[in-house]
Amino acid sequence: MQAILNALRAAGEPTRLRILSVLSSGELTVTELTYILRQSQPRISRHLKLLADAGLIERHPEASWVFYRLVQARGFMEFLGQLLDALPSDDPTLMGDLARLTHVRRERTDRADAYFSANAVDWEDIRSRHLPEKDIEASISKLLPKKTFGNLVDLGTGTGRMLELFGSLAHKATGFDLNPDMLTLARSRLQTLGYANCFVQQGDATQIPFANEEADVVIIHQVLHFLDNPAMAIGEAARILAPNGKLVVVDFAPHDMENLREEHAHRRLGFEAKEVQGWMVDVGLTPETIENLGDDQDKSNLTVSIWSGSKRKRNTK
Repeated sequence: MQAILNALRAAGEPTRLRILSVLSSGELTVTELTYILRQSQPRISRHLKLLADAGLIERHPEASWVFYRLVQARGFMEFLGQLLDALPSDDPTLMGDLARLTHVRRERTDRADAYFSANAVDWEDIRSRHLPEKDIEASISKLLPKKTFGNLVDLGTGTGRMLELFGSLAHKATGFDLNPDMLTLARSRLQTLGYANCFVQQGDATQIPFANEEADVVIIHQVLHFLDNPAMAIGEAARILAPNGKLVVVDFAPHDMENLREEHAHRRLGFEAKEVQGWMVDVGLTPETIENLGDDQDKSNLTVSIWSGSKRKRNTK
């Protein structure tokens, strides 16, 4: 009961209620909230701290920025939903906040479009060397649960494509990436789709701020070839996977395209099937399937490999 009382006290103030209202549309930085609410940064920061202390919002640092979002704990989500639904839609103050929020989101979309335009040539260069993305994505879809599950985690989310495709299958979906520009693009896409259960934040694929056994599905899509120690990412996926959880890994089979090291910062030129499966076994996962899409005998083109594995259920006897 004390937690609810603390939440009511924190929410029961005009500025903090406005903050909760705009955060219901997605995560925002302090600078963005300062613009939307037309208040000073110290004042906004103080209100954010009170809301965070009461467990109503979450704080996620990203380089020199900090993003704030509504808490995702189920009990508090229901409380916030009822509270925000009670707000009058024709309130002049809230309508002004919404108008400025729309402006912030439009600017974010413009930045994302500019980044995509600047890098589209590089991405299309790689895509042109393997099967169409729709074929690869269809194969990934077949490996995922057919009914709604709890937490989806996308390690190295990039543009957020995996969240776009599969985020609706989960109660909560989180993508991690180290590149702030990629995260800007991913946020813009998820915002356009209106996926309120999908989030992205800065994070290393080998060091995710999740508790043990918190994820039901982990996807590692076209990430391992960039990493110094790809086995560590498999190990991190195993750590956060719940018993019976599913891991899906998508990357390239071995190839001879040395130019990808210099032109696209690839550290590894693909992976043998048994190599990735061995990493799974080493961290307590059970390898399940391996599918090669493309001609894995032709090293002049890229073959995409898709591995799946699961976490063994603990023996309770």
